[in-house]
Amino acid sequence: MDEELILEENKMGTMPVNKLLITMSVPMMMSMMVQALYNVVDSIFVSRIEEDALTAVSMAFPMQMLMMALGMGMGVGVNALLSRSLGEKDYDSVNKAATNGIFLAVCSYIVFLIAGRMLVRPFYVSQIDNANIVDYGVAYLTICCTMSFGLYTQVIFERLLQSTGMTFYNMVTQMTGAVINIILDPILIFGLLGAPKMGIAGAATATVIGQIVAGTLAIILNVRLNKEIHISFKGFRPDLRVIGQIYTVGLPSIIMQSIGSVMVYGMNRILGVFSSTAVAVFGVYFKLQSFIFMPVFGLNNGMIPIVAYNYGAKNRLRMVKTIKLAVFFAVAIMLIGTAIFEIFPAKLFALFDASEHMLQMGVPALRIIAIHFPIAAVCIVIGSVFQSLGNGIYSMINSIMRQIVVLLPAAYLLARTGYVNNVWWSFPIAEIMSLICTLFFLWRINRDIISTVPDGTL
Repeated sequence: MDEELILEENKMGTMPVNKLLITMSVPMMMSMMVQALYNVVDSIFVSRIEEDALTAVSMAFPMQMLMMALGMGMGVGVNALLSRSLGEKDYDSVNKAATNGIFLAVCSYIVFLIAGRMLVRPFYVSQIDNANIVDYGVAYLTICCTMSFGLYTQVIFERLLQSTGMTFYNMVTQMTGAVINIILDPILIFGLLGAPKMGIAGAATATVIGQIVAGTLAIILNVRLNKEIHISFKGFRPDLRVIGQIYTVGLPSIIMQSIGSVMVYGMNRILGVFSSTAVAVFGVYFKLQSFIFMPVFGLNNGMIPIVAYNYGAKNRLRMVKTIKLAVFFAVAIMLIGTAIFEIFPAKLFALFDASEHMLQMGVPALRIIAIHFPIAAVCIVIGSVFQSLGNGIYSMINSIMRQIVVLLPAAYLLARTGYVNNVWWSFPIAEIMSLICTLFFLWRINRDIISTVPDGTL
């Protein structure tokens, strides 16, 4: 192995932590911001069709979260196993993690190809009895599910780049897909530049084309530039031991994000009792909050391989410093987000061509929900620490407690008061409980794992 490769391999164990976290995270944060932008732009253009179309896209979110849960959970497992194996200099395990991860991505696509053919209409009908919204939703979500091979290709090959510290190229692929989506949205929705006018189906088509292009680019970058991973399927057979290791870390993440899907589905049903506009307000909130949460997730994606690598390399000082810096940056980002939501809620809703009725409901919603952002920052970062150390079960338990045990019951009980504004208080209530659980689990993981790792050097 030549000197240049050794230097690249050891970056996560030698570069000053401040510089390393910024170097690893900023490209991910930028790409996540672009991802958030195209999610919002998608809904902005759809809202120009009519409010029912916007509601349909909002109600698709639980199924889309399940798609992402399967992919991102698998990706978290591959990422942690790859980074830890690199830290241990176990290159055979590195390559096995990569090939088995690609195999799992193919399996994930097959699951949602079937779901897209069989479950989309029943999924919408179970949430709302408005035939117009159901028709919009079926047209949109069927395309997103049956063409999701681009999504899964993008997820796994970006994780391979990320796991070896090549986050700049990860940013390139994500931004490429997002920009293509943003450009194609108005063209395909409204039939510009000679393209057919596809309406809401155009929004879905723009999304999957962006994912396919990004996934293809990620494959090319891995084959040409990622020298630490050697992908070969010659004589390949699924390795149950490696798959088990991937899902030991990734399954809690899958369950965690799937619980988020259940939460959104449940909230849609609770809010649907008030009106379809209430569901649309919740959907708009989810799009807008991605601008605040996505940079924190990008920060996490930069932090996870650093913590996992230094855990494998037995260096506690670098692990702890990385975690502290990540929490500080995450809270700072969320405080900015809270300020924006508190000061400019009406202007944010104006982006979606909001009616007066939607504004009356949406402005207090944003101001109430945004209270919990800084608390969520701590919970998100520490939850990712659990995953990077192979203890994703803590994150899973916390997510179940927050979203299923507390948030949905609180939302249901507050809805019984007859005032939709009361429902939004369920978010701060649930996040306070989540913080208590997070700090307890952090104390345990510090006692059982972090404190047992040798200090090492910064």
